[in-house]
Amino acid sequence: MDHSVLTILDLGIIAAYLVIMVLVGVYSVRRIQNTKDYYVAGRSFGPMVLMATVCATIIGGSGLMGRAGVAYTDGFKAVLTAIPYLLGMFIFSGIAGKISDIGMQYGITSIPELFERRFGRAAKITLSVLIAFAMMGTVASQVTATATIIRMLGGEFGLSYEMGALIATVVFMVYTATSGLFGVVYTDVLQFYMLIVFVYILIPVAALFNVGGFANFAANLDPALVEPHIDGSILGDIITYLVFTMAGAEMWQRAFAAKSRRAAKRGMFLGTAVYGVTIVLVYFMGVVGRQILGGDILAQYGSTDAVVPALAIRILPAGLTGLALAGMLSVIMSTADSYLLVSVQTCVHDIGKTIRPQMPERTEISLSRIFSIVLPLGALVIALYIHNAYNILMFAWSFYAASAGIPAFAALFWKKATKTGVIAGLLGGFVVCVGWKLAGQPFGLGAAVPGTVACGIALVVVSLATYKRAPSVFLKAEKQS
Repeated sequence: MDHSVLTILDLGIIAAYLVIMVLVGVYSVRRIQNTKDYYVAGRSFGPMVLMATVCATIIGGSGLMGRAGVAYTDGFKAVLTAIPYLLGMFIFSGIAGKISDIGMQYGITSIPELFERRFGRAAKITLSVLIAFAMMGTVASQVTATATIIRMLGGEFGLSYEMGALIATVVFMVYTATSGLFGVVYTDVLQFYMLIVFVYILIPVAALFNVGGFANFAANLDPALVEPHIDGSILGDIITYLVFTMAGAEMWQRAFAAKSRRAAKRGMFLGTAVYGVTIVLVYFMGVVGRQILGGDILAQYGSTDAVVPALAIRILPAGLTGLALAGMLSVIMSTADSYLLVSVQTCVHDIGKTIRPQMPERTEISLSRIFSIVLPLGALVIALYIHNAYNILMFAWSFYAASAGIPAFAALFWKKATKTGVIAGLLGGFVVCVGWKLAGQPFGLGAAVPGTVACGIALVVVSLATYKRAPSVFLKAEKQS
């Protein structure tokens, strides 16, 4: 079952998959009647659809290929940095019902809109800029992961990393621009099942057969890859993941798109539970890749992101290799389109319509499609300079998590949070995080840690000092059916 060359059959399967994704996006364009259809799909999604899109979005190219690369080089770090995100998502599942209720009751479709209702336009614009920055970096991490796969697939045809990044960007553009959240979510459902069957089941099972069973795998396992250890950098990643879940704009969008509070909570919980299982499987694929592929992945492919696709090419027969690689592309695309749509909504709806409140709905949809083409070009530029998906993701998320995590939680639950306090928290977290990065991360501590602490202190102190003379409006939501 060991081979190292892609067949025409494999390439044909992958090409057919990419064409199908574009066609789904074009087909879904007929369902877009207004901005609520484009951004939150008319609040029509039930728990099973939400489960699939939540899990597919969470995993992403960095969560699959990037984290497997971390397991390949650093072993248990891949698990230590994934568990906080898992815990944070379970917490988010608990509050998703309230987010859904507030969205339905007040007509809110995004987290910046919530901030505007509670804290005013300045808070909305400040948060929107942070979201646009973070989402752009996340899309770039998916472009990077896709480009790595395409370079591996097309090496014999002369396809470079740069050409792969361009192809990935064009595909992301087409079906996000045409269909909005309808196309994004329903392609996510297809991608979710492809991912589970052809990546998370097929590759680990084939890898176990390749190494002679679990006993042989365990006997040959490098002890350094199973030793839990935490340093300042890992702690920074842990805090980033945990706090990011509180303000993850893409998950807030999913909660707003649920057809009921029950659908929001169940869908989020089920999607998170499936993601929990995949953490172990990604770790396994990374460390078993060390045994099957050897220790020169970085030298051979230029990035440790290549571990899982290289493993599939090495151990799977023709046809199944193509399906597995299409499954990897599916998880990357499911995350890229979700974050791209959030960045489009932020730029056009949350920033543009705040500046021009009378913007016609038809104009807003047209601008959203234009930005779905323009914004990926910015992500492409980032991907061309940083070739590691995990590094790009943590770079983008650390700033956003440090700045927006605690304020988002306060917007939902803390009555004494004020406009001045929230803006102080947003800016304080961002400035300290950036300053810590520029200072070279003293003591080896990840920038998200001091940034989050600074954000929390600024928000609480300033809010308590201004609450009596300038209280904000607290949004009470009635439970929706």
